[in-house]
Amino acid sequence: MQPTRSSSWKSDTLPSAVWTSLQPLTETNLPSSGVVSAFGHRIRFGNGDDVLCATSGLWNVNLGYGNPAIAEAVHGALLECSYSTLFRQWNAHAEEAAAALLGAAGEDLFARVIYSTSGSAANDLVMKLVRQTQILRQFPEKQLIVALRGSYHGLTYGSFSLTGEDLGQRIYGVDQKLIRHVGCESGDELSELMALQGNRIAAVVVEPVLGTGAYPVPTDFLDELFRFREKYGFIIVADEVATGFGRTGPMFASTRWSQGPDVLITSKGLTNGSCAAAAVLTSADIAELFVASGSVFTHGETQAGTPATAAAILATLSEFMRLDALENGVRVARQLDSALNALTASNRSVTAHRGQGCFRALEVIGAEGVPITGKETSFLLQSIRRAGASVYPGPGGIQLIPSLTYSEVEVRELFESIAGGLSEFAAVGVSHD
Repeated sequence: MQPTRSSSWKSDTLPSAVWTSLQPLTETNLPSSGVVSAFGHRIRFGNGDDVLCATSGLWNVNLGYGNPAIAEAVHGALLECSYSTLFRQWNAHAEEAAAALLGAAGEDLFARVIYSTSGSAANDLVMKLVRQTQILRQFPEKQLIVALRGSYHGLTYGSFSLTGEDLGQRIYGVDQKLIRHVGCESGDELSELMALQGNRIAAVVVEPVLGTGAYPVPTDFLDELFRFREKYGFIIVADEVATGFGRTGPMFASTRWSQGPDVLITSKGLTNGSCAAAAVLTSADIAELFVASGSVFTHGETQAGTPATAAAILATLSEFMRLDALENGVRVARQLDSALNALTASNRSVTAHRGQGCFRALEVIGAEGVPITGKETSFLLQSIRRAGASVYPGPGGIQLIPSLTYSEVEVRELFESIAGGLSEFAAVGVSHD
């Protein structure tokens, strides 16, 4: 049974206090975009819509909303030790969660966990860590950090510089002098950069599947990257904020790589979206440099690694096993494969699909026969919402990020909603802008 919600907020009230993200203020705070409650795989909006969620919140809720075991674990930790900092001390909850996380990611690859509070902050942390590591290796000239064009690593100042999409970095004075971006469609740009500046590169940060658009990074590109790591000694960072915790199939997508990364970033699914949390896993080689030199890594976040956060991580890992979430996610992915192939074959508006596991994207063309953007994308999202599901916008189409715990019936419901939304979209014929 869905928990009741105790709040004075009414669905017919138009809020004006919250400044929402990534929208003009003139378009925010409508009842139709205000979430009243969420449970299982459904979300309820302020206008009364009760729809199937195919976004996992924001790639977060891999096990569905309102997981009782995670909620109870956080509640218990708040009663036992409501707060403890990691500034110059540690807490038992954080240690237990870190050990469990290393076990889940691979103790043969990683030795230490640095806690953070978001994927953006964790990328900031990593940019400092890799530069200090290269100084400890006696390579102070290695200051450049490379990311992929089209990548998304966050919007704080460091991570914003690393993000490979143009999202207004110049407007905000984001410093990108020590950042480089390359495409991953082939290894040509990477080879050219290495020939020119390989000895100055501290690290290369890679999303195994680009979070914007669900583009898997090609295996050939990764193999070339590993070859250059051997030659130039840079650090490879797997940014698994979006792909971690079963999103693409395995617990972490980088376990499919032919070689492991030196650093792994995880967030989102780390606590099933229940806490503001992230974690950076580092190799033994990196940790041992700091031990041997007695160096201090200057980073800290007030809410990082609190007992409640650690309890949420432990409970999430436990629930993954109890629910057999990875295997269920593979089953959902197989059903997605069939449904996506059928939709692409039967609907002329859908030209292609891509992605891995429970992380997919559909390419959609509009009335003018070109990939949808702007108003077209917005109208399609609204059409699918009216048909019963909430999906996410993507470049030239939409993205599907269902929970790993979807049932077969829910996958069918999702594609019935998408088909219904596409029919309305085609009938109305929204103009391209």
